[in-house]
Amino acid sequence: MTILNFDPFKNYSIGFDRMFNTLNEVSRINTTNFPPYNIRKLSDGKYQVEIALAGFNKSDIRCEVEDGILTVEAIKEDKDGENLIHQGIASRNVLRKFTLSEYIKVDTADFKDGILSIKLYEEVPEEKKAKTIKIK
Repeated sequence: MTILNFDPFKNYSIGFDRMFNTLNEVSRINTTNFPPYNIRKLSDGKYQVEIALAGFNKSDIRCEVEDGILTVEAIKEDKDGENLIHQGIASRNVLRKFTLSEYIKVDTADFKDGILSIKLYEEVPEEKKAKTIKIK
């Protein structure tokens, strides 16, 4: 997978340093397709991230939002690795990060049938919404 380079955009923007640094960091970390995931747009301002976490339990998974980064981490202790004759289900640890827009908030997270579903929504503050200016 290619690591993205946002340097050309930095030449034409002011005050976006933190955003470009975050995007560079996330593109550097997320260099594999494991685990498989979907990002769905449910409606205007509503999204869902689905991550396939076969073999993990709810207690193995940690979801965290900090400074505009949604982090999903799954760590599983290898309890029966030496008893396996064939291992077709990946048992490696998972670390996946998603950069969130400024007004995206995490609503809920559910884990069912090996799929972690995280619902997100956009909450734009009133002072940031477009206003019609009355002309006198």
